[in-house]
Amino acid sequence: MSAPHTRRDENLLEDIQDRLDSLNKSERKVAEAILRDPSAATRYSIAALARTANVSEPTVNRFCRGFSASGFPDFKIRLAQSIATGTPYIGQNIEPDDTVAEFADKVMLTTMANLDKARQALNPKELATAIDYLIQAKQINFFGMGGSAPVALDAQHKFFRFNIPVMCYDDALMQRMVAAGSGTGDVIVMISYTGRTKESIEIARDARNNGATVIGITTPASPLAEVCTVVLGVTASEDTEVYMPMASRIIHLSIIDILATGVTLKRGEDFREHLKKIKDSLKPTRLPPS
Repeated sequence: MSAPHTRRDENLLEDIQDRLDSLNKSERKVAEAILRDPSAATRYSIAALARTANVSEPTVNRFCRGFSASGFPDFKIRLAQSIATGTPYIGQNIEPDDTVAEFADKVMLTTMANLDKARQALNPKELATAIDYLIQAKQINFFGMGGSAPVALDAQHKFFRFNIPVMCYDDALMQRMVAAGSGTGDVIVMISYTGRTKESIEIARDARNNGATVIGITTPASPLAEVCTVVLGVTASEDTEVYMPMASRIIHLSIIDILATGVTLKRGEDFREHLKKIKDSLKPTRLPPS
């Protein structure tokens, strides 16, 4: 059996290729089956890969653990991340000749991998601080431009239920005016994957100068992060300068869900009756389930 490997952040395919000669005979068969068609390997079940490599399922599991994966599902996620960058302006890892099944699988696996990476990187202390600011806010404004605008709208949809005045803005001029009129007790949530949009940085700085609390959902150590009161630093392995935002948008939506859940739990049991009342108001608008 090969020695466990611990460098999780490098390219997995390159790692497999580099270690090919050091693997035992059975594990080498698994490696060669993966290297012959990495994209197909991301779609295999463990049984299918074992059949393709002509080895047992325990051998496949042992191979995966040798590359610091917790098991075959974790290994497949990392493998999807390692597949070479593909067609610009669509999504990373997508190739022009991919079938529907192939590119659908790549999108899902890459999103799962990035969500897991974001989960590990989240700072619970910063989350708790952000939730406290939101609970105490006089009003909350969500700012997002471009690909971040739909996330801001989703946040408004969730937070309007909390008996706190809430709005979302995707227009830079409106954001500037709201920031100029903000003050102590107001919370502005800036949503930006890159954290490098000049207007967002200026708007966040203006809001802070006027006494508002600014929560940044953005890349850690970015220019935007540097001017925020608290930063929920999230990263995704995609270059939105070249590819349309995919995994990063899903991660930001998940952060909004975490914040909304935190506010709900902090409000306590009595507040949940209020949320139930809002939900119940929708019942007359829906047909009964079939």
